[in-house]
Amino acid sequence: MKRTVYFTLLLLVLALVLAACGGQALECEDEIGCVEVAPDEPITVAYMLTISGPTAFLGEDSRGGIEIAIDDRGGELLGHSIELVGEDSLCSAEGGQTAAQKVAANTKVVGIIGTNCSSAATAALPIISEAGLVMISPSNTAPALTDPNGTWQPGYFRTAHNDLFQGRVAADFAYNELGARTAATIHDGSPYADGLQAVFAERFQELGGTITFQGAVNVGDTDMRPILTNIAADSPDVLYFPIFEPEGNFIAAQSKEIPGLENTTLMGADGLLVDSFPEATGPAAEGMYLSGPYITGSAYDEFLSKWEAKFGGSPPSGFHAHAYDATNILFDAIEKVAVQGDDGSLLIPRKALRDAIASTANFNGLTGTLTCSETGDCATGEALGIYQITDAEISGGNWPPEVVWTP
Repeated sequence: MKRTVYFTLLLLVLALVLAACGGQALECEDEIGCVEVAPDEPITVAYMLTISGPTAFLGEDSRGGIEIAIDDRGGELLGHSIELVGEDSLCSAEGGQTAAQKVAANTKVVGIIGTNCSSAATAALPIISEAGLVMISPSNTAPALTDPNGTWQPGYFRTAHNDLFQGRVAADFAYNELGARTAATIHDGSPYADGLQAVFAERFQELGGTITFQGAVNVGDTDMRPILTNIAADSPDVLYFPIFEPEGNFIAAQSKEIPGLENTTLMGADGLLVDSFPEATGPAAEGMYLSGPYITGSAYDEFLSKWEAKFGGSPPSGFHAHAYDATNILFDAIEKVAVQGDDGSLLIPRKALRDAIASTANFNGLTGTLTCSETGDCATGEALGIYQITDAEISGGNWPPEVVWTP
């Protein structure tokens, strides 16, 4: 009898010790693993953004949106501080691959906001997907990235519009609003630019227009006169070049030197919707049209006030709100699937996290009401508009330019 009482007391003591130490350890049952967060550890999220070189404005713009989203959560999630780490993915396949390898090697990373450029995402995706991670892009727009027959991989999502929307918007504006009947396009070989010009050209022809020329320049080219001379042979009504700086600056500036392009209207896309473009290009940019994100509303005005207070001035590009929405979708999904231990530890199951993001529906974001598809498209294309560059942006320092048309 004494022995029975002794063992009963012993078991009671062991139970009390286990309770004091947090009870039983959490066990991961997710098919592709879990991220373990100890009681005193932060929840680690990463960015893969272009934060150096001529496209650094995109990364600065997106990183600002991420940081404001973290601030709005009080810097913590589920009782843990939020740690933001990052890699420079540049705006290239090489940069995306290198950044992905570094981030995937950090087993504490729960999810990634990035990349900015579609070329970087295309190279990064196989690595990120194989590692069981999720990546939500604020500004990848190439159609192939969410096409199961293209470059899509499990774990990829985006809050940016698919260029199937943007290309159509640009073509509709050119044909219906400008009255253009002929158009030429230039891309730079990137998935973003090539895909966008292809959608524009297809839609423009569907409307009844004629594409007189489709060609490419190389990233790093500075003399655009040869390709512009070829285009000028047909004097198109519109020249559409959805590329980045500095190549876009050279095309716009040098087009004014080429006979046959005097009456051609210049059009670009969100890659040139950046405050440095008008000043760097000069008078040749005046009157040029750019398609890109267009966001309005009191919540967005409040966001801009936070940006002014935290960073000063205006966001340098157009995808800060998309980064803010991407970060909050990730945070909401983490809160939904995380398993909490009695001691404050967390297990965040990777496959469940992917599924939670994929099931996002009617998310009330700055960029609209977002619902994610199985292959990662969360945006509807509603937050788009056409901007026009004026002298106020070229010499007056105004930014952003006025929106002159919305679909």
